[in-house]
Amino acid sequence: MKRIFLLAMVIIMIFFCGCGGANSASTGKAAYRQVSSDQARQMMETESNYIILDVRTQKEYAEGHIPKAICIPNEVITKEAPALLPDKEQKIFVYCRSGRRSKESAQKLADMGYKNIIEFGGIKDWHGEVVTE
Repeated sequence: MKRIFLLAMVIIMIFFCGCGGANSASTGKAAYRQVSSDQARQMMETESNYIILDVRTQKEYAEGHIPKAICIPNEVITKEAPALLPDKEQKIFVYCRSGRRSKESAQKLADMGYKNIIEFGGIKDWHGEVVTE
């Protein structure tokens, strides 16, 4: 009887608490928002006062980037807030080539206390304008 009660309690706890999903409450990590590149482009068309952050290498950035994007490579983003990102409340759209580095960078920024991070994957899925240096 005790075992059945304990098993029922465990099942109830898993049901109500989840089992380690990707949200910040269950992982204990700060959160960022993830959207598609098309959603990000629509947001950029209707909003203002945001930063577009390209986290690829400087060479990749020079080969083609979203207009007005700034480049801070993922490898440079560590535990200190980047000087080019002084406002932790400002909306920051983050992208890379395919989405892996942008997710890493978005998480690092969220962990540093940035509150409005929008990660939208890679430039390979971008359907908007691209410029070169």
